[in-house]
Amino acid sequence: MESSEIRRKFLEFFVARGHAVVPSSSLIPDDPSVLLTTAGMQQFKPYYTGEADPMATIHPTVGKPLGSRNAVSIQKSFRTSDIDEVGDERHLTFFEMMGNFSFGGYFKKEAITYAHEFLTKELGLTISYVTIFQGKQDIGVPKDEESRKIWQSLGVKDIREEGMEDVFWGPTGSSGPCGPTTEIYCKNAAGQDIEIWNIVFNEFFFPGSREELLSGASGKKLERLKAPGVDTGMGLERLAMVAQGKKSIFETDLFASLMKLVDDVPEWSQRIIADHARAATFLATDGVIPSNKEQGYILRRLVRRALAHRKEFGTLKRFERGADTPRHYSFLDVIEEVIRQYQNTHPQLNQSKERVIEVIRMERESASRTYEAGKKKLDEFVHRAKEDRSFRIEGKDIFSLVTTYGFSLEWIKDIGKVQAVELDIAGYEEAFKKHQELSRAGATAKFGGHGLYLKTGEVTIRDESEVERVTRLHTATHLLHAALRAVLGSEVRQDGSDITVERTRFDFKFGRKVLPEELKKVEQWVNDAVARDLKVEWEETTYDEALQKGALGFFREKYPPRVKVYSMIDAATGEALSREFCGGPHVQRTAAIGVFKIIKEEASSAGVRRIRAVVE
Repeated sequence: MESSEIRRKFLEFFVARGHAVVPSSSLIPDDPSVLLTTAGMQQFKPYYTGEADPMATIHPTVGKPLGSRNAVSIQKSFRTSDIDEVGDERHLTFFEMMGNFSFGGYFKKEAITYAHEFLTKELGLTISYVTIFQGKQDIGVPKDEESRKIWQSLGVKDIREEGMEDVFWGPTGSSGPCGPTTEIYCKNAAGQDIEIWNIVFNEFFFPGSREELLSGASGKKLERLKAPGVDTGMGLERLAMVAQGKKSIFETDLFASLMKLVDDVPEWSQRIIADHARAATFLATDGVIPSNKEQGYILRRLVRRALAHRKEFGTLKRFERGADTPRHYSFLDVIEEVIRQYQNTHPQLNQSKERVIEVIRMERESASRTYEAGKKKLDEFVHRAKEDRSFRIEGKDIFSLVTTYGFSLEWIKDIGKVQAVELDIAGYEEAFKKHQELSRAGATAKFGGHGLYLKTGEVTIRDESEVERVTRLHTATHLLHAALRAVLGSEVRQDGSDITVERTRFDFKFGRKVLPEELKKVEQWVNDAVARDLKVEWEETTYDEALQKGALGFFREKYPPRVKVYSMIDAATGEALSREFCGGPHVQRTAAIGVFKIIKEEASSAGVRRIRAVVE
């Protein structure tokens, strides 16, 4: 049974039982307490807590009230906790979570009966065993005898009790609904029991994190929900493995074409590349740009680890695409195959294809520039560890590989496994923590603890992530200025700028409207400069000397006798694409800017035009 048929059967089954179909929400959640969408219930969280009413409140994904107290979805999901495990038969970072949900519409009997009927009758599968919650009296939750009786009435005999770590779900983030669960296990083709469906009975609300609930140290108590609900999750990839009679999720039709593209690397590497390509594609489609922060850092790690596996263990295969001339399979080819495979179920992938390919291409180019030097250094650390018989790479050395050469920690761990050397992860984490503290201190000093004055605008910096975004936008504004002069001519003169954490606004003297094709050239010029990963340098000199070197500065009265000049240099040619008076802040290399996009061009005043732009 192909995955497309499994999708169709699942949705049709629950629609026939009064469920509203809700499209997948973004991988970037509205809930600021969580970094990524990890489960299908996240977009329904307000219904469980009573903050929203499914019959009256407009759902942001649907654009209207659900009109039912029961819903069904196939949700894009991402979990970082399994990154190190990817490469075995069943672990993934990105996956699709099939789920049915009820917000006071039905509870245990219906939820368990639906699951049993769908698996055994619709898909013809055999349930190996199920689990129920064994109870935990100190938090006031008894053993789930009700679920046991329901399973027994359906003919399931193997019912196993488990504890908080396994069969009590939630809350997600800093607080939320939670409750006992019952899990369903089926065998794969290798005879292994695989958990495929987890049914959560949201009976409680906990005003804290899951860690606080498990530790019991916070003193916070579980609270009964006014209307208990059902939240279920079943990974499409695992279900496909069982339904298609496979031993591994990577043997299913969801991965077959991806694995074929990279079958010249070891199977372990094939799985990592295939998983990370899917994850990177969906993250980039939802607007994530590789960076050193938050979601962007996750995307960077995925891409760089996959690229390293492709480069280190693979030999590029030649192939034909129709009448095209022979070319090579590359990581970008795998990304394109992900888009092709999912374009029907997730149309936004095809709509964003060009931007996604460009985002990944730019990250590939950025990583390639330091890979060889980093690999040489990593080999040196491995050789030293073996030579001195410590068989250990120190934390400070791991830190230098990550920060100086841009290696993902996962790739370093992979090499550690291959070379049988231990990694001082605790030392690395300590070095990273000190680096963060210094960065925060530097940001406070840089912005004076208040804000940053940029030409004619003031930016208030609230946290470190905003510092990074403003820095990217500020550097991009310099490139925009250079691009306008390159495309429109040297008569372009800056007339002010204003940068917020969301966008840059740039005013310049120019006697006419900028044509659409000219704007496109300007945008491309900036993105080309970003892709070339120019080094950003600065020097302090006199105002007159700076002018002699070609620095641009159109606010003469604002500059002191000695000034800072920032230049963006092409190392290959020595050409300065941009050189301006400025006080900072700037990225160290232009690749950190991301994708530059002009969103509006208009008149500001007589003879002055205004451009608004963003970086993604």
